[in-house]
Amino acid sequence: MTFRGWPSEALEFYEGLSADNSKTYWTDHKAVYETAVREPAVELLAELEPEFGPGKIFRPYRDVRFSADKSPYKNHLGVWLESGGYLQLSADGLAAGGGRYEMTPEQLDRYRRAVADDRTGTELVGLIAEVEKSGAQVHGRNSLKTVPRGYPKDHPRLDLLRHKGLVTWREWKPAAWLGTPAAKNRIVDFLRTSRPLREWLDVTVRG
Repeated sequence: MTFRGWPSEALEFYEGLSADNSKTYWTDHKAVYETAVREPAVELLAELEPEFGPGKIFRPYRDVRFSADKSPYKNHLGVWLESGGYLQLSADGLAAGGGRYEMTPEQLDRYRRAVADDRTGTELVGLIAEVEKSGAQVHGRNSLKTVPRGYPKDHPRLDLLRHKGLVTWREWKPAAWLGTPAAKNRIVDFLRTSRPLREWLDVTVRG
């Protein structure tokens, strides 16, 4: 199997699902999901695996047990990569992410110590600049409103210290290239650009 991109039917499927998130719609269009959405993702993962490790396609069903929104189906395709990447396809187009969405208290402590250290902290600032130069973004997650306890309020990397997660992210609007192998090229470029930042997090957080 060769990845040839996602056809326009994939985005049309999610446009319809966003308008009618019902079992009836899903049942009537499940064949489209399988052939236009899921199969290309399987082909893509097979081609990404040699460099980025195996991946997993998330289930299309939402967990509504603790949610006020009882819509039964996700309005996007989610794909996880063992190397730390994340891919998402929806009616809005394609997106890719990486990094650390959340950290345990022990991991967060190691992260903050690394950010505060002049050597590793300065290195992180440089890595973020390289990612952003490529057109991707770097976001903090669940950030504190103030400096964490034990760190000076005038620390030069205060913004980074406040984050409880750090991720790279890029979005692409629907375009003709999404239905071609060029979609893989954009994903690969993003993952390669994000890799040094992810490796920094792996070393500092897991160490």
